[in-house]
Amino acid sequence: MLIRYSPDAKGRAIRKAVIYTKKEHNIPRQYIDNDAIRIITHLRNNGFDACIVGGAVRDLLIGKKPKDIDIVTNAEPARIKRLFRNSRIIGKRFRLVHIFFGDHIYEVSTFRSLVDGTTGNVFGTMDEDVRRRDFTINALYYDPLKEQVIDYVGGVKDIRNRKLVPVIPLADIFQDDPVRMIRAAKYSVSTGCVIPDKVGKVMRKQSHLLQPVSPSRLTEELIKVLHSGRARDTITMLLRYDLFMYLQPAACSFIDDSEDFADNYRKSLEELDALVASGEDIRLGRKLAYLITDLVQLVADWNGHPVEVYTNVYRECRRFIMPMNPPRTELEFAVRHCLKEGGLPIRAARPRGKKRTGPDGRDKPGEGGQGRRRKKAPIQASI
Repeated sequence: MLIRYSPDAKGRAIRKAVIYTKKEHNIPRQYIDNDAIRIITHLRNNGFDACIVGGAVRDLLIGKKPKDIDIVTNAEPARIKRLFRNSRIIGKRFRLVHIFFGDHIYEVSTFRSLVDGTTGNVFGTMDEDVRRRDFTINALYYDPLKEQVIDYVGGVKDIRNRKLVPVIPLADIFQDDPVRMIRAAKYSVSTGCVIPDKVGKVMRKQSHLLQPVSPSRLTEELIKVLHSGRARDTITMLLRYDLFMYLQPAACSFIDDSEDFADNYRKSLEELDALVASGEDIRLGRKLAYLITDLVQLVADWNGHPVEVYTNVYRECRRFIMPMNPPRTELEFAVRHCLKEGGLPIRAARPRGKKRTGPDGRDKPGEGGQGRRRKKAPIQASI
């Protein structure tokens, strides 16, 4: 085990972090994408520090291959953009760089300081950046070239002891960003780390802080839950800490009022998790179907006119999942899927303005802008 030192205000060397070597952390090198290593190598060759950070390091330490690898560096976004042609700067306040390798995106951020607290956007050093991380298990840095884990906050021990420990003071962590409560529940389920009682009490007490969070952020977090393969356990955890009512208030109301609905809702989530575990490439709409299937069974008039049934069910499902706001096409797919499963197939209309072509690839007369365009009904019954 090595020690990382940094100078204090008077220039004296102060112990800052523990460094775990390859023999101590046992991270499989093959779990790290070669493109991520290329990015770090290129930054290093141009005189900058760079490491893998956050959830990817956590997953590597518990033996999981990370789905996404985030990189942090002391190079500022404009400089990173100049070094990588296959990149773009995103964000207005909190600026990051996305580097593209085919369909894969690597997020590269610059170390942040504590000058403006834990949510400011002033660039800083690794020593400061670590103090802005949410939990110790996500506050680890991994150098894939030296194969070393840099640990300022005891995150390695907390992972091994299965404890979810905040880095930011408990009085501030959720006040600064309420979404961290949702993430705490997700991390607990995905890593097996226990949420300490004092943290859980603060989460329950401050759950109302999620009320003003934007629908886009809540949607992003809930979609991650659907993709995780642990939706049932995560939503159970969110219910335990009174958080789910701010993500899906209508579903919470049904769960509280009806044991049958609650049981069916959990069973639907179990089926979703099994589907995700199969490894199939499944569109979001197919996953959303598991959130609404029990409502569809209750509100659909299975003997009604298909178009009217679809219209009414879609409206009810849209209300049911609010404030979640997924792409309309995906929710439409989910509603059609649930109705089809119930014995009422609904065919999606062809997008308006889309051209029809003949066998030779040319537009057919009277279609796609040539001649008169025929109006299409938004939904057609396939009966």
